[in-house]
Amino acid sequence: MISQLDDILTDIGTGWWDVLHYIVVYFCLSLPAYHAFGGAFLAPNVDYTCDPPDYDNIKINGTILEYKTISTPQLYINESYRDECSYLVENAENGTIEEMDCTNWSFDNSTFSTTITSEFQLTCGKAYLRASYQSIYMTGMFVGAPFSGLFADRFGRKTVLTCGLITYILLANLSCLVTNYSAILFCRFIQGSLAFFFTNISYILVIEISEPRFRPHLGIISMMPWAIATMIWGGLAYLIRDWRWLQFAVSIHGVFVFPFLWFIDESPRWLAVTGRHDRAMAVLKRAARLNKARLPDDEELMSILQNSHNKVASFGNKFTKRDLVANMKEKIDSFTILFKTPKLRRITLGLYVIYLIVNMVYYGLSLSGGTLSENPFVFMVLSGLMEIPAYSVTVPIVSRFGRKLPTWVSFLLSGIALLAIAPTPTNYVWTIVSLAMFGKLAISTAYSILMFYSTELFPTEVRSRGLGTSFMMSRIGSIVSPFIIEILGSAYPWAPSVVYGGTAFLACLVTIFLPDTLGKALPDTIEQLEGASEQFESRKTWIPVQTSERSPPLD
Repeated sequence: MISQLDDILTDIGTGWWDVLHYIVVYFCLSLPAYHAFGGAFLAPNVDYTCDPPDYDNIKINGTILEYKTISTPQLYINESYRDECSYLVENAENGTIEEMDCTNWSFDNSTFSTTITSEFQLTCGKAYLRASYQSIYMTGMFVGAPFSGLFADRFGRKTVLTCGLITYILLANLSCLVTNYSAILFCRFIQGSLAFFFTNISYILVIEISEPRFRPHLGIISMMPWAIATMIWGGLAYLIRDWRWLQFAVSIHGVFVFPFLWFIDESPRWLAVTGRHDRAMAVLKRAARLNKARLPDDEELMSILQNSHNKVASFGNKFTKRDLVANMKEKIDSFTILFKTPKLRRITLGLYVIYLIVNMVYYGLSLSGGTLSENPFVFMVLSGLMEIPAYSVTVPIVSRFGRKLPTWVSFLLSGIALLAIAPTPTNYVWTIVSLAMFGKLAISTAYSILMFYSTELFPTEVRSRGLGTSFMMSRIGSIVSPFIIEILGSAYPWAPSVVYGGTAFLACLVTIFLPDTLGKALPDTIEQLEGASEQFESRKTWIPVQTSERSPPLD
């Protein structure tokens, strides 16, 4: 069945029909980058000073306690402290000193004219809300990821993609107008939960309509829009320093993709396996017409489509809402199978740790422009630039050296670069930036290789479950990362690089316990994995896979 449909797609070839879909997919894979890295420029760490009220009876006192700043016209302003969360009031009559919590601040607008940080005064006791702006989006991705595939299997690729993308864009534009911070966080959470509804699903759609010969390369090519969007994000943030206008600039252009949604088609493969043969035939005929290709006669084509339906019994017209709930319950119940046998348990736990670390380090580096560089805009552009060679060399590297060794080396180099940042003097700015960029190059390489590697490690019968849960673990890493920068980094500026470098070494160590897969047959069952996988005939197998809201960006 699959080969027959693939033969039809090969006959149809690649033409304008595919180009229409590629345009939509490119947009779907680039749009989330602006919002996934939103915290870097919309809610950055901005210098501020306490702005206490005027007290006419305040007596000037030259002794300033640590971390206390007094900045009324009558008092001495202590510029040596960043954490300016309270001020001292001395009673002129009895000489008593009272510490007061600051309720108003003056923000440095030399880099950004307005930010979420300054507008909602996310300082001192509310500083954690700045990290929450970033992590709430990742939390939404964690929650929404399991549902995207289920909904796409039930309602179709195009339907889920279209609904998810339109809602995402509308929420992104709405958040430019919202004046309540809780409402902004709510929009961010829903956006994150919808990200996979059009990123992963658009990738699945393009895989299902493409010629088989192009599929091995689509996994890598799909990462490029994310990298390019990351560079554009840094450039736009440099040009637009007001957070609402910046958010609007990267959101409003989404409406221009709406007309293209009208011209793309549902996946003919999904239509075939769900018994919608007439619609599948109409889609294939339209594809052949736009690509100037010829199809078999209607009778033969219908026979192929019906055959595909008969061989995929899990899809069908009897897929009801109850089936959807039962399917979700079955997936949850079957999760434990990943831990029942020794080799599979080692692979599962190893990949969980590695995915959590690689995402934590990746986002930690990407969001550290304000702390590791004097120019966060250039830092973001360079960060995206580093990803292009990382993704470009993946295929030749894994073809020549396998999966395990390049993954191990990538984590090792990333760990060395990041740990080297900690003892580097802060005035050696470009040395720090160079080390950070080398670390970003290495961790991005590890990320892209991991996509191939993890796909081949899990047996076919549990591959979907294994990858799905691994990608969910990666979201935990991206949820935690902003708090490492905000909370730990505020107290100990050297600590985030040590944490990221140390965990990269941990991932390097864990990789040692995973088997290599170069030239080996993919195991179809757990039995084959645990027993006689070495007896299978060696062959190179490529499975393109999209892992996230980003394209490294995973899930």
